[in-house]
Amino acid sequence: MGSPSSNGGATADGRTTDNGRATAISPELLASFDEAKAAELARRLEEDDYPTPFAGLDDWHLLRALAIHRPDLAAPYVHLVDQEPFDED
Repeated sequence: MGSPSSNGGATADGRTTDNGRATAISPELLASFDEAKAAELARRLEEDDYPTPFAGLDDWHLLRALAIHRPDLAAPYVHLVDQEPFDED
């Protein structure tokens, strides 16, 4: 879910894009993550320097999927996917 780059429509994590959007998060993609790739994903989210809001949202969804399916890798970065409740009143 990284931002599209100039390498033929691939995202920063290597997924191909269609119309500027990343493809679905697959079990194979999640299995391909190691500590270094998880740290890079977290770094991008921390820096929040994306060309579009959707690119950041794609990374957020990817980290959220890692937190669900690979909690060992996402544990140090869970603060990036936690959402604070808010009062609409």
